[in-house]
Amino acid sequence: MLRIPKNKTILNLGLMAEEAAVRYGANTITLDEAMDALPEAGRRFTVARFADLVAETANRLWAAGVRTRDHVVIHKTNSFDITLFACAAARIGAVPVMLSAHLDGPTVEALLRRLKRPALLTDAAKLDGELAGAPLAELTSLVLSATGARPGATALADLAGAPVRPAVVLDPDEPAMMTHTSGTTGIPKLVVHSSRSIGARYLWQDRVVRLLRKREAVLMHISYVHSRLYPGIGVLLKRNKPMVFLNDASPERLADALVEHRPGVLETHPNSFLECESILDDPRRPISSVRFFNSTFDAIHPGTMHKFLQASERRSPVFLQVYGQSECGPLIARPYTRGNVLHADGRCQGYPAPGITRYRLVPRNGQPATRETPGYIDVSTAGRALGYYGEEERFQQQVHGEWWRGGDVGYRTKWGCLHLLDREVDVIPTIHSTLEVEDVLLHRLPELTELVIVPGRNKEPLPVVCTRGDAPIDLDRWRAAVADQAAMADPVQLRLDELPRTATAKIKRLELASRLTAAREPQPAGQLC
Repeated sequence: MLRIPKNKTILNLGLMAEEAAVRYGANTITLDEAMDALPEAGRRFTVARFADLVAETANRLWAAGVRTRDHVVIHKTNSFDITLFACAAARIGAVPVMLSAHLDGPTVEALLRRLKRPALLTDAAKLDGELAGAPLAELTSLVLSATGARPGATALADLAGAPVRPAVVLDPDEPAMMTHTSGTTGIPKLVVHSSRSIGARYLWQDRVVRLLRKREAVLMHISYVHSRLYPGIGVLLKRNKPMVFLNDASPERLADALVEHRPGVLETHPNSFLECESILDDPRRPISSVRFFNSTFDAIHPGTMHKFLQASERRSPVFLQVYGQSECGPLIARPYTRGNVLHADGRCQGYPAPGITRYRLVPRNGQPATRETPGYIDVSTAGRALGYYGEEERFQQQVHGEWWRGGDVGYRTKWGCLHLLDREVDVIPTIHSTLEVEDVLLHRLPELTELVIVPGRNKEPLPVVCTRGDAPIDLDRWRAAVADQAAMADPVQLRLDELPRTATAKIKRLELASRLTAAREPQPAGQLC
């Protein structure tokens, strides 16, 4: 019998802005760049205006031939209009399928084939770029361009003034949206969400946002195609929080946005926090106003959290680390403060949300789950997705009754908190935890902007490092720092932009390892490959 009750909270993506506008229509959404498809909307508009844009765009999609329960693939250049299109498709009962702008052409083609002739909403840049050679007439039922007509594609702008269509509300357990997994292990899987499963994630996030007593801006730089974003927006709409969204979170642009808006909350990807440590020296004190830092999608290093907490000038800033997965949403969380962050084990993910999520540890190879022999992490949540589109058997392989096995390994401490050590596919036999070693070395070597340990040609631990300003790494400092660690190869140095990443800025560890082992002779440290 399930101990997680069936979630009663429903989040309708197509109506959430309209419903919020009834009470908080004057609340604002601010962008760092105007939307590609609607530059006339500007960089700042009200929630009421956003709700109108959603309804108007939904009318255009219907006029183009999109119908209820149709799949609408949204794959275009990164811009906030991706979010607008997702909500508009949902408003007429279609199922938005969110594909990252970072996916290459062959991957997008493979996913279009899996979906069996969906509608495609894209833009001129994609049609002229990686999709130029794709057989779109064969792969799709219709093609819409958000930024101008192209042969075989209808310009969305040409459908302005389309007849008004009423909103469509599907059964809460029907497919309502698809997002894709990170793709760190091959072609991404298409994760099917319902308005009920998204609603459970909304409920989890609402518990956190209710702690924000002041009405301060929330500044976010996260993927517009990730399932994390939509319940997050739903909560901020309901709680009347001003929102700021960034397309570009390079250190300079992030610092400028923080100074301009002085938000109380900052959320971005763990790797973005790491890469933006340089802004902490900015004399404008861009972090000074931030009370809450939020990080999800991947592990974050304690040293990075410490630096940002120290840069805040708020009385008691908090860094919330959240462990979750695309298939399940947020699962486990732990708050870090100035007082505990440097004393805490960076592998500690924290505790589940009572009544919403649970976890258990399952032995591997017949051994109890301990720090030395970590077990499979199984989770139970009302936010679990419906399945993988076109790969249901693959999804069911990870289902064990009410439990979902996501592929991570860890253990439980005597206090009941979950410690994540590695993804099972990333385990290197001679290292207890690659993530743990990376935490230690990033703290000892502040000149590093990234460190990833992958298996080398003979399965030996191979460190890949990036440095501030791409300065050659000092091998003497490196060897002193690793002297008490498991034996590793000398590091390979790369530039940050050479690391293969997912849409949420995770390093594709398997792809990186494959590239390095395929190379005939990797460059030694101190030289950029």
